[in-house]
Amino acid sequence: MGHYVYVIECGDGSLYTGYTTDVDRRLAEHRAGDGAKYTRGRGPLELVHVESFDSKSAAMAREHEIKSLSRAEKERLVFGE
Repeated sequence: MGHYVYVIECGDGSLYTGYTTDVDRRLAEHRAGDGAKYTRGRGPLELVHVESFDSKSAAMAREHEIKSLSRAEKERLVFGE
């Protein structure tokens, strides 16, 4: 089983970062309004970044790291310079 950290760009331009073992399923949940409370009502939602890891602990650590980045740093990670 893979472990993934993903970033979604919301319709309002905000970036949401999360962890999952199935990116397609989780994106579908977000789009259906069954994902995180943050993403509800912020559509359309576009998957803009995914990283894979061998362990849950590594993925969770990376999720925390990305969430700690400034907006500008997240944009560089997701969209490049």
